[in-house]
Amino acid sequence: QMQLVESGGGLVQPGGSLNLSCAASDATFGQYTVAWFRQPPGSEREFVAAIKSSGMSKFYSGFVRGRFTITRDNAKNMAYLLMNNLKPEETSIYYCAAGDVALRAPGRDYEYWGQGTPVIVSS
Repeated sequence: QMQLVESGGGLVQPGGSLNLSCAASDATFGQYTVAWFRQPPGSEREFVAAIKSSGMSKFYSGFVRGRFTITRDNAKNMAYLLMNNLKPEETSIYYCAAGDVALRAPGRDYEYWGQGTPVIVSS
């Protein structure tokens, strides 16, 4: 059973940047689509971005497109989410997920999930 561990969350001021990391426990990670989701306090989980196994195809939600960048390094079993110009309403727990799914698959289709890393956007 592959394990995913997120890191890189923390407190950041509005307009600031963070780079989240997702570390996978084994090399099968490279076969899967990887996505980032987030869950704001008291709200439903929402999709942020996804990247196909090759890294060549990506998909972003409308509210992060142009500010967030998803990447991966299959040789290191890692995925990343660079977040720029963060807004207070983006305070959430950010989760990494992986699965043999299409780029626009909903969260319920992903097989593997990390425990999440908190991001707090506040002055």
